[in-house]
This record gives sequence, structure tokens and C-alpha cells, in this order.
Amino acid sequence: MTKLSLTATVLAAALLLPACTDMKPYDAKISDLQSKVSAMESQVAAAKSAADAANGAAASATQAASSAQSTANQAASAAQASQTCCNETNEKIERMFRRSISK
Repeated sequence: MTKLSLTATVLAAALLLPACTDMKPYDAKISDLQSKVSAMESQVAAAKSAADAANGAAASATQAASSAQSTANQAASAAQASQTCCNETNEKIERMFRRSISK
């Protein structure tokens, strides 16, 4: 089809369409669709809000986990230092015991 004949066809359809079709039922359907779209927009906004809140909670949980890991690392370090001290004390006692037996 040429551009001119396509334009003529579209123009003829545009002129005949209102004469052949009552648009009232379509208006009601369009209104119904608009209200459904509006409701869906509200649901999408609520879902986004919930997702943002979950993201914030996840970030907070990550920070808390990081803090707990740091505390656990400090406790492990303190336990290691305590074990080293205990081992050194046991060695001193063992040396003193050996000295007293050897005299």
C-alpha cells in the first residue's frame, strides 16, 4: 500500500468508526481499567515501601552481624592470650616442681 492509500484508509476508518460504534460501553471499560491501574499503582508503591524497609532491616542486620563478629574476634584473641598465660604458668610450676625434686 502506498502512503496515500494508507492515509485514505485510516481517514475513512476514522470517519466511519464513530458512526458505526457506540463508545459508551468502551468508556465504562476504560474507567474500570483506569481504576484497576490506579489500584495496582497503590499496590506497587506499597510493595516498594515494604522492599525498602526490608532492605533497611537487612543493612541493619548486616551491621549487627559485623559488630558481633568483631566482638567474637576480640573474645577469641583474649582467650588465646589467657591460654598462653596459663601455659606459661604451668611451665613455671613444672620447672619449680622439678627443681624441688632434684634438690
